[in-house]
Amino acid sequence: MAAQPDYPDAAASDPAKLGWMVGSPPPADRILRFDDGSYFQFPAMRWSVSHFRQLMPTVNVSRGLGAPVALPRALRSDIDAVTFIPTGSDRPMTWQQSLPVNYTDGIVVLHRGKVIYERYFGVLKPDGQHAAMSVTKSFVGTLAAMLVAEGKLDAARRVADYVPELATSAFGSATVRQVMDMTTGIRFSEDYADPKAEVWAHAAAGNPLPKPADYSGPRTYYEFLETVQPEGKHGEAFGYRTANTDALGWVLARVTGRSVAQLLSERIWSRLGTEQDAYMSVDSIGTPFAGGGLNLGLRDMARFGEMVRNGGVFHGQRVLPAAAVADIRRGGDRAAFAKAGYTQLPGWSYANMWWVTNNDHGAFAARGVHGQTIYVDPKAEMVIARFASHPVAANAASDATSLPAYHALALHLMQRSKAAAR
Repeated sequence: MAAQPDYPDAAASDPAKLGWMVGSPPPADRILRFDDGSYFQFPAMRWSVSHFRQLMPTVNVSRGLGAPVALPRALRSDIDAVTFIPTGSDRPMTWQQSLPVNYTDGIVVLHRGKVIYERYFGVLKPDGQHAAMSVTKSFVGTLAAMLVAEGKLDAARRVADYVPELATSAFGSATVRQVMDMTTGIRFSEDYADPKAEVWAHAAAGNPLPKPADYSGPRTYYEFLETVQPEGKHGEAFGYRTANTDALGWVLARVTGRSVAQLLSERIWSRLGTEQDAYMSVDSIGTPFAGGGLNLGLRDMARFGEMVRNGGVFHGQRVLPAAAVADIRRGGDRAAFAKAGYTQLPGWSYANMWWVTNNDHGAFAARGVHGQTIYVDPKAEMVIARFASHPVAANAASDATSLPAYHALALHLMQRSKAAAR
């Protein structure tokens, strides 16, 4: 359940203690660069995930010019002692113990819209921003669900109807809904441990730096999507593939005439009373990375989760159509999801680029590599937003000590609420 022995633990890998990028200039052995990949080697990446804008080109996601809407606070002292049993273990663990095990950089818990718990570690501060990784996908899926609910996007139409350039790729014959739910039949391996996996070709295409002289592959996200080949049949099985989200981002851009970053700002970010602008990494022509490029403040990520928990309403203002939120919470095809083999997520499903637990609390989540999470538990009226920098990319490395902790906290809050009501 704990960190793998090949990696230093959270204390030993603390980026603040290691002193990355401190000094004018920093010592040579403390300098991190994007161009040589040093920025994303562990433990250096624990600093980088809170400083991507310092290292690579980005585009702003404006919060607008209005005043921030403060989140009410009612901090509690009982949460650190909440106990749970990690999956596959018979030894209890406390909430507080789980945070360093999962290399947590920051975590906020909302209960009934109030901040009841907030912690930061390493170099992340309340006014800082952190990479959301594939939590980005859920923002993009939410934008798509919004446009479908408004009748501006037809989920039953084929991708090529909106983006003719994809007609000869595997995406062309898929429906927008199949892309939104990741049931496309495309050849795209998401195995980060395999240097030949398509996810790395996708990353190479999206890298904004000049390509090597002998490079002959695609040079933008758009060009990469045109090369994706078919594998299997659309609609038969769930397959988690980042390329789907970039394809969806292209569809959204065509439908609205706005980039994903602009659309997110105009339709959601500027309407949440957020404290900070967000930003997205971009490719060499400025295309936002829809599959994982969002960086934002922790409290603002919690605001987004709270808005979705409240059926699309935040601070008395409707941000999302109720039908869009209902579709997200409904989830996807459980049988199609089961074919993907997520043994730690039995009974789950996936739709609108959200992970749906289908448990008795109706919980659902946005999830990103290295531990990024928005976890929404409607029954417990709870939202958890977490940033992390776990050395292992796959969420399977931290799910055993995260998912049971979230559910235990939900039960704890419900029990305390019942006791207080007596």
